[in-house]
Amino acid sequence: MMRVVTGSPEETIAFAEKIGSMLKKGDIIAYKGGLGAGKTTFTRGLAAGLGLKDEVTSPTFAIVNEYHGKINLYHFDMYRIMDSGELEATGFYDYPQEESVFAVEWSENIEDILPPETIYITIERIDDETREITVEGDERFADTGN
Repeated sequence: MMRVVTGSPEETIAFAEKIGSMLKKGDIIAYKGGLGAGKTTFTRGLAAGLGLKDEVTSPTFAIVNEYHGKINLYHFDMYRIMDSGELEATGFYDYPQEESVFAVEWSENIEDILPPETIYITIERIDDETREITVEGDERFADTGN
C-alpha cells in the first residue's frame, strides 16, 4: 500500500503521473472517493504518465471517455450504474480491457465484477486543496519509504 498527502491539484497530478508511468496493459484502476474528491484530476495525471496528450475530462455524462496512445486509457463513470444489466448496456464488456488501462470512477457500483488484481485508489478530500490518496492492490505500489 502507498499513501500520500497532496496539497494542490498539481501535486495530485504529479503523483498520479508517477502511478500512470507504472501501469501496464490490462490494469484496472478502481477509484473510491466522493463528489469533488479529485478522481478526474487524478486521471489527468494517469494519462500523462501513460504518455497520452489528450485533455482528460469527466466522463459523467458520456459514461466513458477514450484516450488513445501506446496504451489506451478508458475512463468510466459508474455513478448511475446500479446493477450488472445496466453495466452490460454501457458496452463496458466490449472495451479491450486486456490491451488497455481502465480507470473506473464510482467503482463501488460494480465492485462485484472487478477482478482480484484490481488496483484501488482511494482519494479523501481533506479540504479545498488537500487530498489523502491511498493506492493498494498491487505490489508495484508498495510504499518503499522514499
